[in-house]
Amino acid sequence: MRSWTEKIPRLLFASAASCAILIVALIFLFLGREAAPFAVEPGLSALFDIRWIPVSFQQIRFGLLPLLSGSLLVTVLATIITIPFSIISAVYIAELARPLEREILKPFIEILAAIPSVVIGFFGLVVLAPLVKSLFNLESGLSALTGALLLALMAIPTVISISEDAIRSVPEVYKRASMALGASEMQTIWRVTVPAAMPGIVAAVMLGMGRIIGETMVVLMVTGNAGIITLIPSESVRTMTATIAAEMGEVSFGSSHYRALFCVGIVLLLITFVLNIFAQRVMERHGMRS
Repeated sequence: MRSWTEKIPRLLFASAASCAILIVALIFLFLGREAAPFAVEPGLSALFDIRWIPVSFQQIRFGLLPLLSGSLLVTVLATIITIPFSIISAVYIAELARPLEREILKPFIEILAAIPSVVIGFFGLVVLAPLVKSLFNLESGLSALTGALLLALMAIPTVISISEDAIRSVPEVYKRASMALGASEMQTIWRVTVPAAMPGIVAAVMLGMGRIIGETMVVLMVTGNAGIITLIPSESVRTMTATIAAEMGEVSFGSSHYRALFCVGIVLLLITFVLNIFAQRVMERHGMRS
Protein backbone atom coordinates (compact mmCIF):
# COMPACT_ATOMS: atom_id res chain seq x y z
CA MET A 1 0.00 0.00 0.00
CA ARG A 2 2.81 2.40 0.80
CA SER A 3 4.36 1.68 -2.57
CA TRP A 4 1.13 2.53 -4.42
CA THR A 5 0.51 5.65 -2.35
CA GLU A 6 3.93 6.90 -3.45
CA LYS A 7 3.68 5.85 -7.09
CA ILE A 8 0.25 7.33 -7.81
CA PRO A 9 1.13 10.94 -6.78
CA ARG A 10 4.44 10.63 -8.62
CA LEU A 11 2.59 9.47 -11.74
CA LEU A 12 0.10 12.32 -11.46
CA PHE A 13 2.84 14.92 -11.06
CA ALA A 14 4.80 13.51 -13.99
CA SER A 15 1.68 13.53 -16.16
CA ALA A 16 0.91 17.14 -15.26
CA ALA A 17 4.48 18.20 -16.06
CA SER A 18 4.44 16.28 -19.33
CA CYS A 19 1.27 18.08 -20.42
CA ALA A 20 3.21 21.34 -20.71
CA ILE A 21 5.77 19.71 -23.01
CA LEU A 22 2.99 18.10 -25.04
CA ILE A 23 1.13 21.39 -25.45
CA VAL A 24 4.25 23.21 -26.67
CA ALA A 25 5.04 20.38 -29.09
CA LEU A 26 1.47 20.42 -30.43
CA ILE A 27 1.63 24.19 -30.95
CA PHE A 28 4.84 23.83 -32.96
CA LEU A 29 3.29 20.96 -34.92
CA PHE A 30 0.14 22.90 -35.71
CA LEU A 31 2.03 26.01 -36.82
CA GLY A 32 4.42 23.93 -38.91
CA ARG A 33 1.58 22.05 -40.61
CA GLU A 34 -0.23 25.24 -41.58
CA ALA A 35 2.93 27.04 -42.72
CA ALA A 36 4.54 24.14 -44.62
CA PRO A 37 2.75 24.74 -47.98
CA PHE A 38 4.24 28.25 -48.06
CA ALA A 39 7.69 26.66 -48.52
CA VAL A 40 6.49 25.21 -51.82
CA GLU A 41 4.53 28.14 -53.17
CA PRO A 42 5.67 30.94 -53.23
CA GLY A 43 8.76 29.62 -51.36
CA LEU A 44 10.67 30.58 -48.25
CA SER A 45 12.74 33.09 -50.23
CA ALA A 46 9.65 35.32 -50.35
CA LEU A 47 9.99 35.87 -46.60
CA PHE A 48 13.29 37.73 -47.12
CA ASP A 49 11.62 40.52 -49.08
CA ILE A 50 11.82 44.10 -47.78
CA ARG A 51 8.09 44.77 -48.15
CA TRP A 52 4.97 43.27 -46.58
CA ILE A 53 2.12 43.76 -49.09
CA PRO A 54 -0.17 40.74 -48.67
CA VAL A 55 -3.03 42.29 -50.68
CA SER A 56 -2.25 43.92 -54.02
CA PHE A 57 -3.54 44.02 -57.59
CA GLN A 58 0.02 44.23 -58.90
CA GLN A 59 2.47 42.20 -56.83
CA ILE A 60 1.85 40.42 -53.53
CA ARG A 61 4.87 40.45 -51.23
CA PHE A 62 5.40 38.67 -47.91
CA GLY A 63 8.65 40.10 -46.63
CA LEU A 64 9.29 39.54 -42.92
CA LEU A 65 12.12 42.07 -42.72
CA PRO A 66 9.94 45.15 -42.02
CA LEU A 67 8.02 43.20 -39.37
CA LEU A 68 11.25 41.98 -37.78
CA SER A 69 12.77 45.45 -37.80
CA GLY A 70 9.63 46.93 -36.24
CA SER A 71 9.55 44.30 -33.50
CA LEU A 72 13.29 44.73 -32.91
CA LEU A 73 13.09 48.52 -32.68
CA VAL A 74 10.18 48.52 -30.26
CA THR A 75 11.71 45.76 -28.14
CA VAL A 76 15.12 47.42 -27.88
CA LEU A 77 13.65 50.81 -26.99
CA ALA A 78 11.33 49.30 -24.39
CA THR A 79 14.18 47.27 -22.88
CA ILE A 80 16.43 50.33 -22.66
CA ILE A 81 13.67 52.16 -20.79
CA THR A 82 12.80 49.18 -18.60
CA ILE A 83 16.23 48.12 -17.32
CA PRO A 84 17.42 51.20 -15.36
CA PHE A 85 13.99 52.07 -13.95
CA SER A 86 13.30 48.47 -12.88
CA ILE A 87 16.69 47.81 -11.29
CA ILE A 88 16.71 51.09 -9.36
CA SER A 89 13.16 50.45 -8.15
CA ALA A 90 13.97 46.86 -7.15
CA VAL A 91 17.05 47.98 -5.22
CA TYR A 92 15.06 50.62 -3.38
CA ILE A 93 12.23 48.25 -2.45
CA ALA A 94 14.57 45.43 -1.39
CA GLU A 95 17.29 47.40 0.42
CA LEU A 96 16.28 50.96 1.24
CA ALA A 97 12.52 51.18 1.63
CA ARG A 98 10.94 51.15 5.07
CA PRO A 99 8.49 48.33 5.83
CA LEU A 100 5.53 50.68 5.41
CA GLU A 101 6.82 51.92 2.06
CA ARG A 102 7.36 48.34 0.91
CA GLU A 103 3.83 47.39 1.90
CA ILE A 104 2.49 50.28 -0.18
CA LEU A 105 4.74 49.91 -3.23
CA LYS A 106 4.43 46.14 -3.69
CA PRO A 107 0.62 46.06 -4.13
CA PHE A 108 0.72 48.99 -6.55
CA ILE A 109 3.34 47.23 -8.68
CA GLU A 110 1.24 44.08 -8.73
CA ILE A 111 -1.85 46.09 -9.68
CA LEU A 112 0.08 47.66 -12.54
CA ALA A 113 0.99 44.21 -13.82
CA ALA A 114 -2.69 43.21 -13.72
CA ILE A 115 -3.98 46.08 -15.88
CA PRO A 116 -5.34 44.69 -19.20
CA SER A 117 -3.23 45.52 -22.22
CA VAL A 118 -6.21 47.02 -24.07
CA VAL A 119 -6.65 49.56 -21.25
CA ILE A 120 -2.98 50.52 -21.47
CA GLY A 121 -3.29 50.76 -25.25
CA PHE A 122 -6.33 53.00 -24.96
CA PHE A 123 -4.45 55.22 -22.49
CA GLY A 124 -1.56 55.44 -24.94
CA LEU A 125 -3.85 56.25 -27.86
CA VAL A 126 -5.75 59.00 -26.04
CA VAL A 127 -3.10 60.49 -23.75
CA LEU A 128 0.45 59.42 -24.57
CA ALA A 129 0.37 59.60 -28.38
CA PRO A 130 -0.76 63.27 -28.48
CA LEU A 131 1.81 64.07 -25.79
CA VAL A 132 4.66 62.46 -27.76
CA LYS A 133 3.48 64.26 -30.91
CA SER A 134 3.56 67.68 -29.23
CA LEU A 135 6.82 67.14 -27.32
CA PHE A 136 8.85 65.99 -30.34
CA ASN A 137 6.94 68.00 -32.95
CA LEU A 138 5.99 64.92 -34.97
CA GLU A 139 3.38 64.50 -37.67
CA SER A 140 1.84 61.66 -35.69
CA GLY A 141 2.22 60.34 -32.16
CA LEU A 142 1.62 56.78 -33.35
CA SER A 143 5.24 55.71 -33.47
CA ALA A 144 7.73 53.17 -32.23
CA LEU A 145 8.60 55.44 -29.32
CA THR A 146 5.00 55.55 -28.08
CA GLY A 147 4.74 51.77 -28.32
CA ALA A 148 8.05 51.32 -26.52
CA LEU A 149 6.99 53.56 -23.63
CA LEU A 150 3.79 51.58 -23.12
CA LEU A 151 5.53 48.22 -23.46
CA ALA A 152 8.10 49.33 -20.88
CA LEU A 153 5.21 50.23 -18.58
CA MET A 154 3.90 46.68 -18.98
CA ALA A 155 7.26 44.97 -18.50
CA ILE A 156 8.49 47.01 -15.53
CA PRO A 157 6.33 45.27 -12.87
CA THR A 158 7.58 41.82 -13.94
CA VAL A 159 11.22 42.88 -13.94
CA ILE A 160 10.90 44.69 -10.61
CA SER A 161 9.28 41.71 -8.86
CA ILE A 162 11.81 39.12 -10.05
CA SER A 163 14.79 41.46 -9.55
CA GLU A 164 13.67 42.28 -6.01
CA ASP A 165 13.44 38.57 -5.18
CA ALA A 166 16.95 38.06 -6.57
CA ILE A 167 18.35 40.96 -4.52
CA ARG A 168 16.66 39.82 -1.31
CA SER A 169 18.02 36.29 -1.82
CA VAL A 170 21.65 37.50 -1.58
CA PRO A 171 23.07 36.09 1.69
CA GLU A 172 23.18 38.59 4.52
CA VAL A 173 26.75 37.58 5.28
CA TYR A 174 27.91 39.25 2.05
CA LYS A 175 26.51 42.58 3.18
CA ARG A 176 27.87 42.29 6.69
CA ALA A 177 31.34 41.41 5.40
CA SER A 178 31.32 44.42 3.09
CA MET A 179 30.17 46.75 5.86
CA ALA A 180 32.82 45.31 8.20
CA LEU A 181 35.51 46.19 5.67
CA GLY A 182 34.45 49.82 5.79
CA ALA A 183 32.15 50.07 2.78
CA SER A 184 29.14 52.37 3.00
CA GLU A 185 25.60 51.15 2.53
CA MET A 186 25.41 52.40 -1.06
CA GLN A 187 28.82 50.92 -1.91
CA THR A 188 27.68 47.60 -0.50
CA ILE A 189 24.48 47.68 -2.55
CA TRP A 190 26.06 48.51 -5.91
CA ARG A 191 29.36 46.66 -5.56
CA VAL A 192 28.31 43.57 -3.61
CA THR A 193 24.56 42.97 -3.51
CA VAL A 194 23.63 43.86 -7.09
CA PRO A 195 26.55 41.95 -8.69
CA ALA A 196 25.70 38.90 -6.56
CA ALA A 197 22.06 39.12 -7.72
CA MET A 198 22.97 39.80 -11.35
CA PRO A 199 21.99 36.33 -12.72
CA GLY A 200 18.50 36.76 -11.32
CA ILE A 201 18.31 40.33 -12.64
CA VAL A 202 19.39 39.18 -16.11
CA ALA A 203 16.72 36.48 -16.03
CA ALA A 204 14.14 39.11 -15.04
CA VAL A 205 15.15 41.30 -17.96
CA MET A 206 14.92 38.37 -20.38
CA LEU A 207 11.44 37.48 -19.13
CA GLY A 208 10.45 41.13 -19.47
CA MET A 209 11.71 41.10 -23.06
CA GLY A 210 9.59 38.02 -23.69
CA ARG A 211 6.56 39.96 -22.44
CA ILE A 212 7.47 42.87 -24.70
CA ILE A 213 7.95 40.77 -27.84
CA GLY A 214 4.73 38.83 -27.33
CA GLU A 215 2.48 41.82 -26.62
CA THR A 216 -0.17 42.44 -29.29
CA MET A 217 -2.88 44.93 -28.38
CA VAL A 218 -0.65 47.85 -27.38
CA VAL A 219 1.52 47.79 -30.49
CA LEU A 220 -1.53 47.31 -32.67
CA MET A 221 -3.13 50.45 -31.25
CA VAL A 222 -0.25 52.95 -30.96
CA THR A 223 2.66 52.12 -33.32
CA GLY A 224 1.00 53.24 -36.56
CA ASN A 225 1.29 49.85 -38.30
CA ALA A 226 3.49 51.07 -41.16
CA GLY A 227 5.27 48.10 -42.76
CA ILE A 228 8.61 49.79 -43.39
CA ILE A 229 12.19 49.05 -42.41
CA THR A 230 13.39 51.76 -40.05
CA LEU A 231 15.47 52.27 -36.94
CA ILE A 232 14.12 55.74 -36.18
CA PRO A 233 11.99 55.78 -33.00
CA SER A 234 9.80 58.65 -34.20
CA GLU A 235 8.52 56.73 -37.24
CA SER A 236 5.58 54.35 -37.40
CA VAL A 237 6.37 50.65 -37.46
CA ARG A 238 4.56 47.34 -37.68
CA THR A 239 5.38 44.38 -35.44
CA MET A 240 4.88 40.67 -36.02
CA THR A 241 2.24 40.35 -33.32
CA ALA A 242 0.23 43.30 -34.64
CA THR A 243 0.34 41.86 -38.15
CA ILE A 244 -1.09 38.53 -37.04
CA ALA A 245 -3.80 40.17 -34.93
CA ALA A 246 -4.83 42.64 -37.64
CA GLU A 247 -4.89 40.28 -40.62
CA MET A 248 -5.71 36.77 -39.42
CA GLY A 249 -9.40 37.52 -38.88
CA GLU A 250 -9.95 38.59 -42.51
CA VAL A 251 -7.53 36.39 -44.45
CA SER A 252 -8.78 33.73 -46.86
CA PHE A 253 -8.34 30.24 -45.39
CA GLY A 254 -5.60 28.25 -47.11
CA SER A 255 -4.27 31.20 -49.15
CA SER A 256 -0.61 32.22 -49.37
CA HIS A 257 -1.41 35.13 -47.09
CA TYR A 258 -2.84 32.69 -44.55
CA ARG A 259 0.30 30.53 -44.73
CA ALA A 260 2.56 33.58 -44.46
CA LEU A 261 0.91 34.62 -41.21
CA PHE A 262 1.66 31.20 -39.77
CA CYS A 263 5.29 31.64 -40.84
CA VAL A 264 5.30 34.92 -38.89
CA GLY A 265 3.87 33.05 -35.92
CA ILE A 266 6.62 30.41 -36.10
CA VAL A 267 9.35 33.08 -36.13
CA LEU A 268 7.73 34.87 -33.20
CA LEU A 269 7.33 31.65 -31.23
CA LEU A 270 10.94 30.67 -31.84
CA ILE A 271 12.18 34.05 -30.61
CA THR A 272 10.15 33.91 -27.40
CA PHE A 273 11.07 30.25 -26.92
CA VAL A 274 14.79 31.03 -27.12
CA LEU A 275 14.43 33.97 -24.73
CA ASN A 276 12.57 31.86 -22.18
CA ILE A 277 15.14 29.06 -22.37
CA PHE A 278 17.97 31.55 -21.89
CA ALA A 279 16.19 33.12 -18.91
CA GLN A 280 15.58 29.69 -17.39
CA ARG A 281 19.25 28.76 -17.73
CA VAL A 282 20.30 32.00 -16.06
CA MET A 283 17.84 31.45 -13.20
CA GLU A 284 19.09 27.89 -12.71
CA ARG A 285 22.65 29.13 -12.49
CA HIS A 286 21.53 31.79 -10.02
CA GLY A 287 19.84 29.13 -7.91
CA MET A 288 22.96 26.98 -7.89
CA ARG A 289 25.12 29.90 -6.77
CA SER A 290 22.68 30.90 -4.07
